[in-house]
This record gives sequence, C-alpha cells and structure tokens, in this order.
Amino acid sequence: MSVLAQKNILLGVTGGIAAYKIPLLIRQLIKLNCNVKVVMTPSSKEFVTPLTLSTVSKNDVHSEFSTEKNGNPTWNNHVELSEWADIFIIAPATSNSISSMANAKCDNILLACYLSSTCPVFIAPAMDLEMYRNSLNQENIKKLTNNRTNVLPVGMGSLASGLEGKGRMLEPEEIIEHIEIKLKETLPLSNFNFLITAGPTHEKIDPVRFIGNSSSGKMGYYLAKAAISLGANVKLIMGPTNLSMDLLNIDIFRVQDSDQMFKEIMTHFKSSDVVICSAAVSDFKPAKFKNSKIKKDKGLDSIKLKPTTDIIKELGKIKKEQYLVGFALETDNHIENAKAKLELKNLDAIIVNKIGDFNPVSSDLNQIDFINSDLEITQFKMKHKKDVSIDIMEIIYKNVKKNKNK
Repeated sequence: MSVLAQKNILLGVTGGIAAYKIPLLIRQLIKLNCNVKVVMTPSSKEFVTPLTLSTVSKNDVHSEFSTEKNGNPTWNNHVELSEWADIFIIAPATSNSISSMANAKCDNILLACYLSSTCPVFIAPAMDLEMYRNSLNQENIKKLTNNRTNVLPVGMGSLASGLEGKGRMLEPEEIIEHIEIKLKETLPLSNFNFLITAGPTHEKIDPVRFIGNSSSGKMGYYLAKAAISLGANVKLIMGPTNLSMDLLNIDIFRVQDSDQMFKEIMTHFKSSDVVICSAAVSDFKPAKFKNSKIKKDKGLDSIKLKPTTDIIKELGKIKKEQYLVGFALETDNHIENAKAKLELKNLDAIIVNKIGDFNPVSSDLNQIDFINSDLEITQFKMKHKKDVSIDIMEIIYKNVKKNKNK
C-alpha cells in the first residue's frame, strides 16, 4: 500500500550516468497512481533525453528557464512547478548539484525549483566512491540534512569508474521504498489497521430477486480513501454496488449478503485497530430461499422475513482494543436514537445522519453529527462525502489518541 498514490511528484534529474534509470523510476511512480513532472539540468540531457522522460511521464519536461514556441520565448515558471509538487525527488543527485543546493547556487531550473520548494524533498546521491567519501561532499550532505532535505543512502556495488563500493544511486524501487517509509512515519494514521464496510447487502428471495436498499457505497469508499491518504492500512468490505472506484492500495473484499459480510468482518476483526461499519446492512432477509425462480403467473402473496445478524452489536460484544464506529441513519429523534444505539451496542463512536431535505444514502453529499463514547457531539456542515470522510478520519484519530492517553 503506497502513501504516494495520487501525489504530485516533481522529479529533478541531474547529469550523472545513473540518469539512465530515471524512465524506470517514472514508470514505477505512475504505476502507483502518481502524477509526475520532470525538470532537468542541461548536462543531464547527455545521459537521458527530454523526449524519453516526456513520453513516460506524459508531461512536458523543462530543462531551461524559457522555452521557444512558434518563435516566441515562454517562461517555465519554476515557482508554479514547486507549488504543484507534493513531493520533490532529485535523482540522480551529483556532487555538483548537491554542492549547489547546499550553498543556494541557482543557475538552472532544477536548482530554482529546489530553492523555491516547500514540500518534502528527497535526493538520491550518485557519485564515485572517493568522491562520495570526500569530507567536502559529506559536509554538503550534512548541510542539506540540517536544512530538512531528506538525503537517501547510497547503494553498494559496481561504480562507473570500475571500482566497487558505496556511491551508486539506489535502484528505483529502493528509492520509492525509502520515501514511502519516511512519509508514512509522518502521517497521523501510520501503522493503524482500518477495517471499513460499505454499500448495501442483497438478501436473496430466489436466484434473480432480492431484498436490498439504495446504498451506493460512496461513504465507505471515501472513508477508505481518506484513511489511506493519512497513512493507514485499509481493508474495505464492499457490498454489491456499481460505484466506479479507484481501488489502488486498498484491500477489497466483495460480498453479496449480510451473512457473507459478517463472515468477512469476523475474519479481519481481530487484526484491526479501527473498525468503521458504514455499510447499509439489511435488517431483514427472507426466511426461506426459493431455489427456482418464482413464476409470475403463480403469484406471491407475501414473503416471510426474519432478522439478519446485528453485525455491529456482535462486534461490540467481542471488541477488546478495537475502536468501533457505527452509523445511524434516522428520520426522527436522530441524536437520541443514535445515543441509545451507541450504548446498547457498546460502540466507541457513532456517526449520525438523517433523511431530510436530501437522502444521504444515495447522494454525493452528507451532513453528520459525530458522537463519541462520552456522548460529546461534534456537528459538521453539509459537504461532499469525500470531504466528510476527511472530517471523520481526523476526529477518529483525535478520539483514539484521547482514549490511549486515559
């Protein structure tokens, strides 16, 4: 699971032989669903062409402060590039470029981007053995580290000079791994295991008919995406839905009915730190399943129903260290009913929404009240479910932290 997913990556390439590995690095970043733009030093074009990097990144590549188009110079705005980036990676970082960065020299667009940058910066040094060992180089690396630039280690092995030792640039997958580890350490939900349920359940009447509801699964899906963006490991149990989803970095388990959902939840519950039950599980199911399709001409006067397993109540009985969050969809007395549900089912928090001017089950919008185990209520304004999910994750984190400090 990558914390780099959907991040804007500015990739700086300097003039070292290891630049030949950069197209592979770009491809691996794009596989992680990153957006990649490239800036190059003029000398780096001797090792890898802008056309190659433009082709694999699917973006224009900049190596000068201005570019001539149709006979007219156009300024390549290094400030815009720096502000666009969520992460700036400089690879390979040569001795010359490291020295320039450490001493605020600015004679190319890559250095201008670096000095204008406010996002996390990672550099992957690449040079020969004795050059890397040189005390002046080590002093420059220390300067960069003290200036909150993340200097990655160098690899061990064959060098361009024919020597063996430390100095070679890390392989693309190693660069990504080091960055992921560093970034994950800074995120609030790092190392938390989230289990989230979403969507409806379909309780079968016969092979082609079912009892269900209009839940789209959007809320649970956005909760999963929000948890991933804050560093969590996420498992999403999803009922039947036609929702178009980007599932990169999410472990997803598809289920159809309430029995399957309960079984899947129980499989993953013990290994979870936070469990959010946002699925709209059917409260009832047919008492008997007809193996053959019920013929229209034979008619059907009634369908006998029986209750489904109250999944969240069962989880409340067995939870130990898990932080258990439920949802309450109400039409009347929504706060009072939600508080009763929270206490009856031994929840740590409940998220309340109500059917009023709009139906949050199928809408892209939601308006919630968050009630914790101390019955404290936090109210939020109506927002897109994507933004609501961020609010929920932030308040869950605060409450989990508060509980641990009790």
